[in-house]
Amino acid sequence: MKPTLIALFSLVTAISGAAIVEKPVEYQAGEVLCEGWHAYDDAVMGKRPSILIVHQWTGVSDNEKMRAKMLAELGYNVFVADVYGKGIRPMPPESGREAGKYKTNRALLRDRVTAALVVLSKDARTDSAKIACIGYCFGGTAAIELGRSGAAVKGIVSFHGGLDSPTPEDGKKIKGKLLALHGADDPFVPAKDLAAFEQEMKDSGVDYKLVQYPGAVHSFTQIAAGNDNSKGAAYNEAADKASWEEMKAFFGRIFAD
Repeated sequence: MKPTLIALFSLVTAISGAAIVEKPVEYQAGEVLCEGWHAYDDAVMGKRPSILIVHQWTGVSDNEKMRAKMLAELGYNVFVADVYGKGIRPMPPESGREAGKYKTNRALLRDRVTAALVVLSKDARTDSAKIACIGYCFGGTAAIELGRSGAAVKGIVSFHGGLDSPTPEDGKKIKGKLLALHGADDPFVPAKDLAAFEQEMKDSGVDYKLVQYPGAVHSFTQIAAGNDNSKGAAYNEAADKASWEEMKAFFGRIFAD
């Protein structure tokens, strides 16, 4: 679906008063019961490009649901993955420990995201040849790991995600294009990680783009992070808006076929 058609569908929605459908969806990841979130525009007929969203370190939250609705309003079929499992929605400092279970076990992280990808792929609205995955913070790391697993996704977008490269040889498994949206002043992503990530992408021949936003630190899309850069994580309205537009243009390119 081309961007012009997505815009047309949005106009149809506005005229008809059709609603954005939003609902929780239970699914299994192995033996673990998970609860994701589904959003789509019921005015759009047939299959369409679809987006998998992976949450930040506190699990599925209002922020991911908000982004899912925003994408559904653009005409996409959207599913929010639940990496942790139903009811596991930790707050700091517990969220750091929970996220750490998956950051130190990338195979498990890939499995959990893949389980959500299967749910999205099987949905009747999904054009299985046009799926992208995006993620925020912890979810940005997870989205890249999904690519490294060899998953058949057209694109990957990381918003202020971890950009380390623990298994650089797996970069060769990435099938789609990759967009990393990064705060130039993010203290949680060391320069060595950034360099290793770029080296992995180059060595693997991945079609990637790294965009760094001056003055932005970690969590620059998260309003709840406040505006104190000295904490290392803070909202940055300019970077938030610019990164969203960058993502939309990226989708326009990868789904244009």
